[in-house]
Amino acid sequence: MPDATQLARFESGQGFIAALDQSGGSTPKALALYGIDESRYATDAEMFDLIHAARTRVITSPAFTSERILGAILFEGTLDREIDGQGVAEYLWGVKGIIPFLKIDKGLETERDGVQPMREIPDLDALLSRAAERGIFGTKERSVIHAAHPAGIELVVTQQFRIAEHVLAAGLVPVLEPEVDIHAPDKAAAEELLKVELLRQLDDLPGSGKVAVKVTIPTVAGFYTNLIAHPRIARVVALSGGYDRDEANQWLARNPGLIASFSRALLDGLTAPQSEEEFDRTLDTSIESIYRASIA
Repeated sequence: MPDATQLARFESGQGFIAALDQSGGSTPKALALYGIDESRYATDAEMFDLIHAARTRVITSPAFTSERILGAILFEGTLDREIDGQGVAEYLWGVKGIIPFLKIDKGLETERDGVQPMREIPDLDALLSRAAERGIFGTKERSVIHAAHPAGIELVVTQQFRIAEHVLAAGLVPVLEPEVDIHAPDKAAAEELLKVELLRQLDDLPGSGKVAVKVTIPTVAGFYTNLIAHPRIARVVALSGGYDRDEANQWLARNPGLIASFSRALLDGLTAPQSEEEFDRTLDTSIESIYRASIA
């Protein structure tokens, strides 16, 4: 069973989720935005050391606190790393009071029927067991919807719930992430199909455990209100999806009860050469704007 204190905070606390889960494929871009180009590292090990140093700088910043941040999503490789002599998940909760989540998906399959399902996750149950041992509260698993294709959307949601059952069995809280591409020409129609399918499969979910859902900020304001209110839902959070921070915050604020789970929009403007004072000030401004949009 999930930690009761963490679950209560996740379900009802004010704040948002910081997505710090850039994986192998997205790390070079994340480092480039941070001001570290590929000439600074020669191996994957060096690359991951640099991104861990960047994440550590964010997490240990005095701006990064539980007053505005409910949770943080980590990359799998982060499980085996430390901050100040503690595992990162343990540090987040024990020192910062921030709930640790883990990205468990292994990327996306080729598009078919207007969607990209998740690749299979090898040794899923072993990964979930290791995550629980390291103090992880919940998991996040992403797939992408590119078009309002009923069969494709049903496929993606069914896969998400299949993974969620494994996560629940491991005593963790799954965060389903069926992202709708913000550039989809029929985005609103795709969101209609997605919500219907999510609600249907929530009603059929075995057991009594709760899940969370991470969605694209919807085209229609307040669109996910009934999903947020569903008794099997712990929380509904939103990704920025390619919107810049100001635009994402404006869209988010139109959706009461929906909170942010931003990555690029959170870290935008942070660079390696910044002084600690400038870095912390930039991060504080970003966190405050996203927090305000999340509690609107």
